[in-house]
Amino acid sequence: MSDQKRFSLTIRELSDLLSGEVIGNESELITGIAEIQHAQKGSISFLSNPKYTKYIHSTHASALLVDSSFDQLDFPDELTRIKVSNAYLSFTALLETFQKLTSTPPSGFEEPFFKGEGATIGENCYIGAFSYLGKNVQIGNHVRIFPHCYIGDNSVINEHTILYPSVKIYPNTKVGSYCNLQAGAVIGSHGFGFAPNKDGSFTNIPQVGNVELGNHVDIGANTTIDCATVGTTRIADGVKIDNLVQVAHNVEIGKNTAIAAQTGISGSVKIGKNVLIGGQTGTVGHIEIADFTKVGARSGITKNTKSDQILWGVPAIDRQEYLKSFAIYRKLPELQKKIEELEGKILNLMLDK
Repeated sequence: MSDQKRFSLTIRELSDLLSGEVIGNESELITGIAEIQHAQKGSISFLSNPKYTKYIHSTHASALLVDSSFDQLDFPDELTRIKVSNAYLSFTALLETFQKLTSTPPSGFEEPFFKGEGATIGENCYIGAFSYLGKNVQIGNHVRIFPHCYIGDNSVINEHTILYPSVKIYPNTKVGSYCNLQAGAVIGSHGFGFAPNKDGSFTNIPQVGNVELGNHVDIGANTTIDCATVGTTRIADGVKIDNLVQVAHNVEIGKNTAIAAQTGISGSVKIGKNVLIGGQTGTVGHIEIADFTKVGARSGITKNTKSDQILWGVPAIDRQEYLKSFAIYRKLPELQKKIEELEGKILNLMLDK
């Protein structure tokens, strides 16, 4: 499948790669990457969150990627730093370099796999064992499909996309370029559509639409995106969806929106661009979440939102209003005691009359 190779670069080479400034020993060799609190000699870590500044005197890392905003910190003289404008983004670039230098992507066709009539596979692709490609499936160049994936009839997977093990793509689905679908993701499954009958039973409503994913979309492990009842469930370019998220039928998600784990998006919700939704959030159906909305974890969105709002709570309200309300909520036992005292005083006054 892949050959493990060695990562070995000097601090100067890494700094040049990241357009950084070395403060300290630039000739030392870096052979690994680690968290700041667990790093050992020969490894590099990063510092972008103030919560981790407490480790700068105890870390054994040979080098540290540091935001320029931390210049005021009293770093140990022996700790070499690479100063960059954004340590988190630089660390991401470093991880990409590490991945390229230490592994070789799988390629070729593993047997057995099934290829349906009319299916086409582009150049330099990898098809893992026990994968199923239905009729008229189109696989673009440089696509990687890991073992036990299912791709239904008439689906399209565009170039440089990766389907990790056991991804299930239902028929008529379109997946853009440079997408990553993690293990167990299900795209195009039957939407939750049932018509109630007079006797209390339900009649299944056929779901005849499809799903379309844009380019550079990331779908987490065991996330499900339902097909539309009619029409299309649309996930736009650059959307990032975490593990264990449910996206219902006919949902539309705008560009560069990010949704954290265990969130449930109900049917026909329209989510704008650059929206951030925290984990375990839920929505009612048929609402619109405006561009640049930010939603705190475990919130419940019950109505349309306005652009640039920050929402918390169940039902979700403006963050400042939520904090004011919560401050009162925390004082309820004290307020109850005061009310009971006042009631007692009023009762005594009435008895005195």
